[in-house]
Amino acid sequence: MIIIFDIDGVVRDVGGSYRRAIADTVAHFTDTQYRPTMEDIDQLKSEGVWNNDWKASLELVYRYFESGGTPRSEINLNYDTLVNFFQSRYRGKNWDGYITTEPLLLQAEYLATLTANNIGWGFFSGATRGSAEYVLKKRIGLENPILIAMEDAPGKPDPTGLFATVNLLEEQNQDFLGKPVIYVGDTVADIYTVVKAREIHPERLWVAVGVLPPHVQTITEIKQAYTHKLLTAGAAIVLSNVQELTPTKIYQLIYSQTQAYEVDNDQ
Repeated sequence: MIIIFDIDGVVRDVGGSYRRAIADTVAHFTDTQYRPTMEDIDQLKSEGVWNNDWKASLELVYRYFESGGTPRSEINLNYDTLVNFFQSRYRGKNWDGYITTEPLLLQAEYLATLTANNIGWGFFSGATRGSAEYVLKKRIGLENPILIAMEDAPGKPDPTGLFATVNLLEEQNQDFLGKPVIYVGDTVADIYTVVKAREIHPERLWVAVGVLPPHVQTITEIKQAYTHKLLTAGAAIVLSNVQELTPTKIYQLIYSQTQAYEVDNDQ
């Protein structure tokens, strides 16, 4: 059994960090005329292709100017300059930016429980390797976690990085060869990644599990709408916190999904 985790919104709460940096960046490059809300950012990400927050920021800037009648071909905006501004807010000058404020959503003890139950685990994230390792190593205390980050694979929903993470786990322990894979994410792009993985390797069982990021859980209507989007995209279940995915629930989920998988293949 293998479980792969996204990081942002699953392992750490990025509502006050990455998303704050998106809002800062868009406000800066629209001359403070437009600062996207959490709902604006969620709406963009629900399209399933804006997993990269730098590109999401750029797209929101473009759409703001387009709404005023300016075609993006006439917008003078340097992508590298935008990225540098974003990083100055999120990472800071010496890892002293918004990244230092992120609440953890997963603890090392939870991962130890998975290991004790013969469940392999690793991380596939669209975050930069530096950012991902900051939370995994410095904050959670993992020594050498299996990780595929932004620099290592194409962005989601391309499943290349998911396959690479699984391969690393299989190389570490051949007992995991061919075993079912669960991918846990908080965005539509994460769920689409699993859908695409099934298309490429239908011989293996791939299961998408959605997790609600903390910022959508304060208002019932928003929580329900976000849950619906993840389920519609293809999530088998949607949880309020990743640690609700206990070993017992994992095995129950795999059993139910295996039954459904066998029925589909028999038809």
